[in-house]
Amino acid sequence: MELSSVKFNKTDAGDFYKVLRKRVNAYFKENNVSRYANTNMVLKTVFMLSLYIVPFILILTVLNATSLIVLMWIFMGFGMAGIGLSIMHDANHGAYSKNKTVNRVLGKLINLVGGSDTNWKIQHNVLHHTYTNVEGMDEDIDIGVLMRFSPNQKLLKGHRFQHIYAWFLYGMMTLMWTFSKDYAQFSRYKKRGLIETQGISPAGLLSIIIVSKVVYLGVFLVLPLIFSALPWWGTLLCFFLMNFIAGLTLAAIFQPAHVVPSSDFQKPDTSGNIELDWAVNQLMNTANFAPKSRLFSWYVGGLNYQVEHHLFPNICHVHYPKIADIVRDTAFEYNLPYYSYETFAAAIIEHGRMLRNLGRHKDAPGIH
Repeated sequence: MELSSVKFNKTDAGDFYKVLRKRVNAYFKENNVSRYANTNMVLKTVFMLSLYIVPFILILTVLNATSLIVLMWIFMGFGMAGIGLSIMHDANHGAYSKNKTVNRVLGKLINLVGGSDTNWKIQHNVLHHTYTNVEGMDEDIDIGVLMRFSPNQKLLKGHRFQHIYAWFLYGMMTLMWTFSKDYAQFSRYKKRGLIETQGISPAGLLSIIIVSKVVYLGVFLVLPLIFSALPWWGTLLCFFLMNFIAGLTLAAIFQPAHVVPSSDFQKPDTSGNIELDWAVNQLMNTANFAPKSRLFSWYVGGLNYQVEHHLFPNICHVHYPKIADIVRDTAFEYNLPYYSYETFAAAIIEHGRMLRNLGRHKDAPGIH
């Protein structure tokens, strides 16, 4: 279905989002606070980049002990995820800085970890954020026959075990970016005319994807194969380990925010109409977790505050804890839901339960 033909209900929530935006804007104005990155965010940026790059330099230069080299690759895995969660994500939403050049440069850090910033913005900003959990529109809940993330999707026999094998597939996320997903997305987005919306031609994007993959693999795989003290097979295993840690970390943060029993999973009717208002759809299909864990929230780029992020993606994540009470209270004022799990473990358990239900029941009990 074409984007232009899919429309949200504009009347079922009254002036909820209008009032909410007014209150959030008032918070920043009254406290004289910028909605962009602050000093702490800049320091975090330096830390995450260092967590990825410094261990890599040590692997290529001074380290000889196998255990230390493996440890450095592990650090790089968490650094890779940290770059995605805490830097690239805000930048590609235009939330890191009011300077578009800063956002553009930092947004391209995804290319440093094997992805494509243009494809990511189409999948995440255009499709996922606009049509969260909407069948046929949100690619985050549609990864083919291997997984069933929505009750609107066909139930296959193999899905019975998806709550078990999902975690391995999640760990393959960044490797898929590198070797297959970006090319498949390029082909799909070209057919849908979505590439041009990002100010680039299909030929230009394909060239950038190919060159960035060659550079990424040349630097982060070929150089260690040549200069690391590990044998070639050890380096390949460590490269896989780094990517598996990053992929599993990223999926463990994003999936429990949307594929949980409270999610609504809207499906457009034959005319492309969606039953819910856009903002209400965000509330119905998004959940927070571990809001009181400051260290956890720091590492995951505030994405445990997914409700706030989906309603205000153009605000830097360092401000989400401060506006969370405003969002929650306004939602309750309008008799709208505000889903939040007390801990990260609780969210992971509920996501696993959801996968199990979706894999065994056509209508998936527990889903609204």
